[in-house]
Amino acid sequence: MNLSEVFVRRPVMTILVMLGILIFGIAAFRLLPVSQLPNIDYPTIQVTAELPGASPETMASAVATVLEKQFSTIAGIDSMNSISGQGATSITIQFNLGRDIDAAAQDVNSAIAATARMLPPAMPTPPSFRKVNPAEFAVFFLALTSDTLPISTVNEYAETYLAQRISTISGVAQVQIFGQQKFAVRVQADPSALAARGVSMNEVQQAVATSNVKLPTGTLYGKDRMFAVQATGQLYDAAAFKQIIVAYRNGAPVRLGEVANVIDSVQNDKLAAWFKDKRGIVLAIQRQPGTNTIEVVDAVKKLLPTFRAEVPPSIGIEILYDRTVMIRASVREVEFTLMLALALVIMVIFVFLRNIPATIIPSVALPMSIVGTFAFMHVFGYSIDNISLMALTLCVGFVVDDAIVMLENISRHIEMGKSVMQATLDGSKEIAFTILSMTISLAAVFIPVFFMGGILGRLLHEFAVVIIVAVLISGFVSLTLTPMMCSRILKPHDPNLKHGPVFMAFERGFDAFRDLYAVTLRWVIAHQRFTMMVFLAIVVVTGVLFARAPKGFLPSEDSGQLFVFTEGPQDVSFEAMVALQSQVAEIVRNDPNVEAIMSFVGASNFNPSLNSGRITIALKPYGKRKPADEVVRELRPKLSKVIGMKTFVQNVPTIRIGSLTKSPYQYVIQGASTEQLYQWAPRIEAKLRTLPGIIDVSSDLQIARPQVNVNIDRERAAALGVSPQQIENTLNFAFGASQVSTIYTATNQYWVILELEPRFQRDPSALGLLYVRSTTGALVPLSSLAQLTYSVGPLAVTHLGQLPSVTFSFDLRPGVALSQAIDDVNQAMATMQVPATINATFGGTAQAFQSSLQGMGWLLLLSVFVIYLVLGILYESFLHPLTILSGLPTAGLGALVTLMAFGVELNMYAFVGIIMLVGIVKKNAIMMIDFAIEAKKEGKSAEVAIFDAGIVRFRPIMMTTAAALMGGLPIAMGFGAGGAARMPLGLAVVGGLLLSQILTLYITPVVYIYFERLQLWIDARRKGPVVQTDADTDATLIMPPRGAAFPAGPHGPQA
Repeated sequence: MNLSEVFVRRPVMTILVMLGILIFGIAAFRLLPVSQLPNIDYPTIQVTAELPGASPETMASAVATVLEKQFSTIAGIDSMNSISGQGATSITIQFNLGRDIDAAAQDVNSAIAATARMLPPAMPTPPSFRKVNPAEFAVFFLALTSDTLPISTVNEYAETYLAQRISTISGVAQVQIFGQQKFAVRVQADPSALAARGVSMNEVQQAVATSNVKLPTGTLYGKDRMFAVQATGQLYDAAAFKQIIVAYRNGAPVRLGEVANVIDSVQNDKLAAWFKDKRGIVLAIQRQPGTNTIEVVDAVKKLLPTFRAEVPPSIGIEILYDRTVMIRASVREVEFTLMLALALVIMVIFVFLRNIPATIIPSVALPMSIVGTFAFMHVFGYSIDNISLMALTLCVGFVVDDAIVMLENISRHIEMGKSVMQATLDGSKEIAFTILSMTISLAAVFIPVFFMGGILGRLLHEFAVVIIVAVLISGFVSLTLTPMMCSRILKPHDPNLKHGPVFMAFERGFDAFRDLYAVTLRWVIAHQRFTMMVFLAIVVVTGVLFARAPKGFLPSEDSGQLFVFTEGPQDVSFEAMVALQSQVAEIVRNDPNVEAIMSFVGASNFNPSLNSGRITIALKPYGKRKPADEVVRELRPKLSKVIGMKTFVQNVPTIRIGSLTKSPYQYVIQGASTEQLYQWAPRIEAKLRTLPGIIDVSSDLQIARPQVNVNIDRERAAALGVSPQQIENTLNFAFGASQVSTIYTATNQYWVILELEPRFQRDPSALGLLYVRSTTGALVPLSSLAQLTYSVGPLAVTHLGQLPSVTFSFDLRPGVALSQAIDDVNQAMATMQVPATINATFGGTAQAFQSSLQGMGWLLLLSVFVIYLVLGILYESFLHPLTILSGLPTAGLGALVTLMAFGVELNMYAFVGIIMLVGIVKKNAIMMIDFAIEAKKEGKSAEVAIFDAGIVRFRPIMMTTAAALMGGLPIAMGFGAGGAARMPLGLAVVGGLLLSQILTLYITPVVYIYFERLQLWIDARRKGPVVQTDADTDATLIMPPRGAAFPAGPHGPQA
């Protein structure tokens, strides 16, 4: 049966089928979304709760622990961690990748509702949650600034106007606001004025709460008409609040303005953001998974002229960071790499064939395979991104292989003197099984990738599917379009045709090269034991190198964005922190590689403590600056000069796994005993700092914040008619910035906040000025009810899986692999004899690397096993697949040696390159073994059969390998935006191909001979004694004599 015959005899049908593939591919390409990476939806929910004025310990015990216990009953949770700071708690729940995020959100909502009665009643709002994707960063940053308007007015336009409008754009998931300065009225009480008028803080709170109301007031229904009743209980600004009567003393009203400074202010005055060097509000826009990043950003940009026209002229709206600039540049570079690989592959085909019509035939298979793949990418919901384009670029090198093999075999039959049509039918029939086995086995290599779990599996699924589809389409094109074109384009063989001097020179060069191969192959077959010893040595060396090679996770990519985490002293005030942050921001802003920065300090949901800050850096366009990693290395020593401030600079990871910390990698300890945990954490941190391979070591343990302890004398308080609740309420109203009322407007709601004047919040002595109203009506000084002591306490409390934890963050020193750093940390911990009650694990990226590292070896073995199964089924043999797979160790050796020579670690991209080699390298062996099997059927001995196979298949093997090399070379060169990240994959493919190409031409024939002898021995055991000829036992008797004609091959007489 000839699979190609129907397509050869029906050219119109063939052309229309190909035209259909082409049209659908082009149509799908126009619909494919464009993004930086494949859509990875990591189901994560973040729960936040606020209790203004509460200490981190109170937030951890009264809020975080209560919620965590309830959340632990939800099914499908992978990890749960929380961080509690001053007045705020944030809990991050990460679910299994298979968990539906909407169903998980409903479970979380139900759990929050169940805890309502257990949470502190003073919480201004119930805990809230939002769905987040830690693998997805904001794609667009907008900054709003003004030199004249109050920051609260700028915030009003940003929050209620821009953010809400942008949120309605199709594809926008959420708009996060940095440096939020929402309007609020602040009632700043003067304790001396309160004491002079005999008024307590509780009375001020009650007066404000009862004087500012917006309640339902009903309707009047008359005989003929009705009236809505409206009361003016709502106050809107500080001037109105000043007139509130707090109490009457001696018949005269005591107004709020007499005992307090009432001002129009902001909700959180211990939080600030800057764009460049101006105070501002920053909007971070995140896209929905699966949407086109470029379309989303373009839609936001279209609205900018409208926004600028509608906001006051004094508000400036500027772009801080646009991720699509880097995405466009990176995709352009990959597209250029794709076109370069395409050109190089066509050039290789032409060099070997030196015939333009013949070159066109396999070259057509290239665009057909690539464009056809786009249609399936659309069906599977994939996008045009770095991963899919990288897969297509690598495909360029080997999707032409099948077409080359088909063309070469048909050409060989033409040179035998057959007509073009007959040669096409005979050649396609002869080679069809070879192409089928090459195609199916190459596609099968990537089947094990579908068994990979975790975020890496999600990332590589798209890569595997794109390659499988491209390979299968190329196989289909090679069995249909290629033979049809051969039958119409190739010319009959003319033995009298004279070629030009260049053609003949190349032919003589190739013949000499093939002659050299014949001589060396003869020698190798004559010294089979030596060859097998070399082969076994290669297997051992490859295994040793694989075990010892430095291994990494995903390479860092240059996205044009950097993060700087800042950390001040634990007792730093907000004003002092602002001053330190300004120094750091100034150094960063003056760096010649930096385009713009956003600086942020203050406690918030994502920034739990007052002494920490963040700086988001937008770098200049790729061609106008140094690579991101180099900028990081240059900034570190500059920023270390800021006295009193620790700084941690990092290149934003391509995919964030876990929470974003000061450095990219995490090591977590946890235990039930907080005292033991806090005792060992500083020792472990000090030990980690001594390790030479890691830098920027820090921990989130902050337990040295100065605190004033108010020790209530309960007996005395009871005697004076004062309860502990009254005392703590008074302290909260004085120092907790408590929300005591709400202002409702048509577009938003605003807080009314009660506190002491700032000058009374600077020193613990102000506590002595406070008074509490007793049940007898007298004002009792706080100093007579409690004693003040001084100590230190935590600035933040962290939990992992409900247990107290401490997270250490670290980065790698340049040239150090993640596998080495993990080994160093494990060895260091082993020497410390940490108690068994403290559990230590790696977190985030380091944890994901460990789990993927354990699966790397198995994945490789599984890929080999899948190919063995496929080849065994195709050849109906247990031994032939082993012969075909014998070239794999040489490919692995070549890849590992190349990576080491270039100082590149074996990361996940390089490992994918090695898996790909498994599929590419066995093509050479398939071409040789197929021919040898047919030759043996003609009665030739194993040695003669495999020798003839090596010579006849020498040209197609050289052509397909050179084409694959040219496809991988542009990636291995690693130029352009994001090129450095793709380079390990290209190096592994190119290095593996080069070495395996040389060695498999010799090792495969010898392995084939040994397995043929094994087959003879097995047959002999089954059937009884078999008479062996001299040809079966003595390799020297069966080789063609030197100078004898080689088996017929393509392109002229072969001698």
